[in-house]
Amino acid sequence: MRDDARDYRSLFLSGAPLMDVRAPVEYSKGAFPCAVNRPLMDDVERQKVGTCYKLKGQQAALELGHSLVSGRIKEARIQAWADFARNNPEGYLYCFRGGLRSQIAQQWLLSEAGIAYPRVAGGYKALRTFLMESLLQAVEECRFVLVGGMTGTGKTEVIAQLDDSVDLEGHANHRGSSFGKRATLQPSQIDFENSLAIDLLKRRANGQGRFVLEDESRLIGRCSLPFELHQAMQHFPMVWLEDTLEGRVERILKDYVVDLAAEFSREHGQDNGFSLFAEQLRKSLSNIAKRLGGERYQRLDEIMGEALAVQLSSGDVGQHREWIRALLAEYYDPMYAYQRENKSGRILFAGNQQEVVTYLKVNR
Repeated sequence: MRDDARDYRSLFLSGAPLMDVRAPVEYSKGAFPCAVNRPLMDDVERQKVGTCYKLKGQQAALELGHSLVSGRIKEARIQAWADFARNNPEGYLYCFRGGLRSQIAQQWLLSEAGIAYPRVAGGYKALRTFLMESLLQAVEECRFVLVGGMTGTGKTEVIAQLDDSVDLEGHANHRGSSFGKRATLQPSQIDFENSLAIDLLKRRANGQGRFVLEDESRLIGRCSLPFELHQAMQHFPMVWLEDTLEGRVERILKDYVVDLAAEFSREHGQDNGFSLFAEQLRKSLSNIAKRLGGERYQRLDEIMGEALAVQLSSGDVGQHREWIRALLAEYYDPMYAYQRENKSGRILFAGNQQEVVTYLKVNR
């Protein structure tokens, strides 16, 4: 059998398949992109064993665990592990701390299926600690440049054109603004952090020393930027992306109306998808109602409702331009103008999309 894994860096760089034998509730709170859940115990069994451990100690908990996971249940779980091991001979298994649960799974695989399969020493906790430490090292040791600009200038488009950029919104599956929720769910906070850390780790291993990020607030939807990264972003140098109001209106119309409606339709079907899209759009506006003020919110909500009705009946999205233009001019632009003034000392360059991309490619 191969040795148990202790080189966590190599595990993540190679993308080695990982079998997570923790309970589903543990896995759902956070795991790794290359891991699949093949639990030793389900959530109910884990809870019973945990309660027994607290009341009667380890030996009693072990005996209860063996009685709960026995017979056909045990056979089915060993079969699932064996299937994974045979399909992923270069993989490893782990539990929370690399202790009893992964040892049991390893022993049963060998005794019942004849498969010698290695564990990750230290388990999930060690892997997670390594990733958070590597993310902190990247923040401390690498150069970063932020792409800022008014809403709708296409900051994400700039990020997509650079080979040394990191798409924070892509990792969070959210566009970042109050209107940024997508048709599919966001990852858990831990999954978001793990995915980001692995991305940085792999890029650094390939020799990348500079990272271009979009200027983000602390929250991207429900995902929070790692504290150290967000704090450092308040001091990183910036480039500022500029575009005309009409150009920004057209971009927002495409991203937040045309493309988002299509995304909801793909995920939920044509009729139900449009209904969910319309509900989400109006909810996004209501989320900033207090900041807009009651009268302005009511006016924009009415315009949006009319635009959605026209879109549903005829497919014409042009009427959406009215609320988009008003929201930019009356709400977002004054806020971003204030932010630009506060950040002016950090701005290295300002220009349109092509100029900013060229500047970032030339000045690495």
